Order: sequence, then C-alpha cells, then structure tokens
Amino acid sequence: MDLQLTGKRVLVTGSSSGLGEAIAKALAAEGAGVVVHGRDRIRAEAVAAAIRTSGGDAEAAIGDLAADAGADAVAEAALSGGPIDILVNNAGAYPHLSWENASAADWRQTYEVNVISGVRMIQRMVPGMRERGWGRVIQIGGGLALQPIADIPHYSATLAARHNLTVSLARELQGSGVTANTVAPGAILVDAVQQFVSDIAPARGWGETWEEIEPHAIETLAPNDIGRFGRAEEIAAAVLYLAGPFADYVTGTTLRVDGGTVKGVH
Repeated sequence: MDLQLTGKRVLVTGSSSGLGEAIAKALAAEGAGVVVHGRDRIRAEAVAAAIRTSGGDAEAAIGDLAADAGADAVAEAALSGGPIDILVNNAGAYPHLSWENASAADWRQTYEVNVISGVRMIQRMVPGMRERGWGRVIQIGGGLALQPIADIPHYSATLAARHNLTVSLARELQGSGVTANTVAPGAILVDAVQQFVSDIAPARGWGETWEEIEPHAIETLAPNDIGRFGRAEEIAAAVLYLAGPFADYVTGTTLRVDGGTVKGVH
C-alpha cells in the first residue's frame, strides 16, 4: 500500500536512537525525506547515514531543544533542505524519580525537556505548514498520561500535557489543512528497556533467556492483554498512518498502541 509520503519532508525529534530512530527509518522507507535530530552529532549522523545506505533520504540536525538557541539551530538545519511537512515530536526524557526524591527543579526540567521543547518546534515548523495548506504534527505521548502510576509522577504529568496541547493545537489549526494528533505507546521494547529488564531479572527469578523473562516482566511491570512488550516498529506504523493523506480526516485524537493497557474511551 502506497502511503503517499514520497516527497514529504519530516523532522523527527529525538531520533538518534530508540523509538525515534525506528520512526525515522520507517518514514524514510516510505519515501519521505527525513531529518534525524539528536544532541549527539555522531549518533544522529550515524542514523542518517544508515538510512541513506538503505536507499533513503536523510540528513541530521543537531541541538538541544530544551533551549531556544538549540531549537533555532535545529530548525535552521532542518529547513535548509526545504520545507518541513511533518513534525514528529518524540524527544523527551524519563528520569526514574519518585514523589519522595523528585525535587521541584526535577519537575521543572522534565517539563522543559518533554513539553516546552515540543512547543518550540511547533512554533518554528507549523507556520510554514499553514502557509502551504498541508501539514502534520504528531506528538509521542503515552498511557501514563491517562492512567499514571505512583512512580515517575513528573514524567506522567508531562505526557498529560503533551496529550492536552495536541487537542488545543488541532482546534487552533481547524480548516488549515494541518492536523495534530498523538500516538500513545505502551511499554515498548527499546534497547534501554530490554537492558533494564534483563539486569533485574536474575534477582526476581524471571529466567535467563528473553523468552523466559518477557512474560514475567510484563506481568509485573506493564500488564496488558497481548502479554508482551510492544515493538518500536509497531509505534512507527501508527505514525506512518497519521503522517499521510489517508489520515486527512483525523485530528485532535490519541491513537493508543499499548496492547490494551489503557481501557475506556479516553
């Protein structure tokens, strides 16, 4: 199926590794020109090079989106190759802190990194989309925005803000040809997650091989109806749908890809 992304240019923030990398590679495989973003030049350029080696179109943009100067640098680099049609706000951080040890400064910094960074890129990319009469803004949110747990409250609150601003932006953009949506992953098996789970598995008696460990980890850490971690490619597939013309009639919505973790009509 042709998703009609050939010729579109996409900026995927936080795409030098993990989920963002998978999203960038999936978009490039569908014919989009991708701007790979990261703070580490070597890692970002390595992802861009891998995409080009596979026959895709990719370049790198380097900068810290938690500061205006960094956002300006990323925007300038991204736009130097042409207009950006699709913005995927994926960059973020989730420091493992609890109510007991997360300071007010931790809350403030997490909001800066996970929310205001995305707003900076919206402010720099969406005006051009509106002028051209077509565009996509896709936030990567998460189930903790709707059903938070006791731990990492500062992170869950920023996810809720991401979901909320998407709806407000969609309403602001009504009739413009530009849509705003959120993809909400569940627990996704990126390298860092697999390493963390593998490290704690022996002490918990979860087994030695990943086939043994995963069911126990899901039952304890992230119960869902499918009984496994999601894969980054499954999140990328949701982004692909929302990024293209087949989603012209979809805006202000949350597409949950979480194995049924979150229930209800949120």
